[in-house]
Amino acid sequence: MREWWRDAVIYQIYPRSFQDDNGDGIGDLKGITRRLDHVASLGVDCIWLSPIFPSPQKDMGYDVSDYTDIDPLFGTLDDFDALIARAHELGLKVITDQVLSHTSDQHPWFTQSRLSRDNAKSDWYVWADPLPDGSPPTNWHSHFGGPAWEFDPQRGQYYLHHFLASQPDLNFHNPDVVNAILDTCKFWLDRGLDGFRLDTVNYYFHDQKLRSNPPAQTRPQVMATDLYGMQENLYNKTRPENLGFLEKLRALTDRYDNIMMVGEVGEMGGKSIRIMGDYTAGTNRLHMAYSFAMLGPDYSPDHFRSCIEGFQQGAPDGHPKWSFSNHDVPRHVSRWADHAVSDDHMARLSCAMLMAFEGTIGIYQGEELGQIETELTYDELTDPPALRFWPAVKGRDGCRTPMVWERDASHAGFSIGTPWLPVKAPQIMRAVDTLDAAEHSILHFYRKVIAFRKASAALTRGKTRFIDLPDPLLAFTRTAETQTLTCIFNLSKDDQRIHLDDTATLTGPQNATLTGQDLHLPGNGFAYLEHTGPLSLLTD
Repeated sequence: MREWWRDAVIYQIYPRSFQDDNGDGIGDLKGITRRLDHVASLGVDCIWLSPIFPSPQKDMGYDVSDYTDIDPLFGTLDDFDALIARAHELGLKVITDQVLSHTSDQHPWFTQSRLSRDNAKSDWYVWADPLPDGSPPTNWHSHFGGPAWEFDPQRGQYYLHHFLASQPDLNFHNPDVVNAILDTCKFWLDRGLDGFRLDTVNYYFHDQKLRSNPPAQTRPQVMATDLYGMQENLYNKTRPENLGFLEKLRALTDRYDNIMMVGEVGEMGGKSIRIMGDYTAGTNRLHMAYSFAMLGPDYSPDHFRSCIEGFQQGAPDGHPKWSFSNHDVPRHVSRWADHAVSDDHMARLSCAMLMAFEGTIGIYQGEELGQIETELTYDELTDPPALRFWPAVKGRDGCRTPMVWERDASHAGFSIGTPWLPVKAPQIMRAVDTLDAAEHSILHFYRKVIAFRKASAALTRGKTRFIDLPDPLLAFTRTAETQTLTCIFNLSKDDQRIHLDDTATLTGPQNATLTGQDLHLPGNGFAYLEHTGPLSLLTD
């Protein structure tokens, strides 16, 4: 029997920004439950909840202080159970963000670990002595600026942190840590959860010899906050021991029915595709993985093709998840605006293209509204990298502003209180009630394309064969059972014309015209062509 997740469309919910039910300006679990009908109306299969566990919220929940409870900001365990029950009534699976590589410095494990070098949890985190001159043990960088090491005067040692200094890394070389983490995952599976999104899945293990990384050979620094690109990150992450832990985690999930794990590979480019392949190979590691390969500024037929073909070649028995936006990157409608006739044109094209990709598909809340990045001033920011490195870095707040539900309501229906991030006019123009009432809106387009994908054997199960066409055209054929579809996308603002060497029929949502055997794609145009025999495409 084919697993549910292989054909799934997963909808990411950022709980702080989805729906506030109690009026404190921060979204919560009751608010999510109230709005699940909207999510179900899209035709998606699963929701992914960003972190909802107790946390000091210094990195918006990615600094967990208790793995087996709900942060009071979001509600209670009873609220969580009610959300699960309602989602299941609507036919939606639920997965949560599991932040396993590091904790908050306020987690009881760390408060005990830092007390001394010989207590029961002294080796639960990555501690190391200073070098003879007092400097950090290695040259590894933190993603949020500065060294990946923080000196703790109580122990007289440094501890490792890949992100904020308040997010110390766990020591996965310690079997007790591994067992404790597995127990926390079991807690949520026993509560009815359908799986996990694993944050920073290639960061679990570090090099025990504490070797410094060599300089990068091919990639320059790309962000003021992120010096990772200045190094070949050989020793601080993506260590071979990671695979053994993933196998233990898979063995746990295999004890339950219909569980899925998707890992976030913290890399970009070709390396990320190779890691995705390694981490999903066979049947005893992750069910699927995604990387930042399609979450960056790269936007060309060659780029999208190389990502998909790279995964096909590197993991012929693996399974990918593809997304264009999430809570960590600028919204793709704004990110790729230079290639768009308009924001709405980009929203439609990217939806049509993403839903045609082979693998599992992820969309981020508001994406179905064609939502654009919110422009914020410094005084409105909450994101640590932006606060530290403004104006060189705008941070992630611009993609995290609240969902807009009702155009004429206070704060667009998100909250009766003051929202934790502002709700601004350009976003309010795309409110759910406004788009729901407009027959040809982006919202209805998403529903139609998702329904088309789910009803198509080719798009859910077909293998992908790319067609050589010149830039700016991306084209591929997907075939399954008795259906063959050729999918063609114009990644530019300019009209494109293609001649077919045989007959075909336009099917599904599209904005192209087919006259005889001549296909016209307007700027940001797209077409799904159904045909029986081989089909060649010729450009002028």
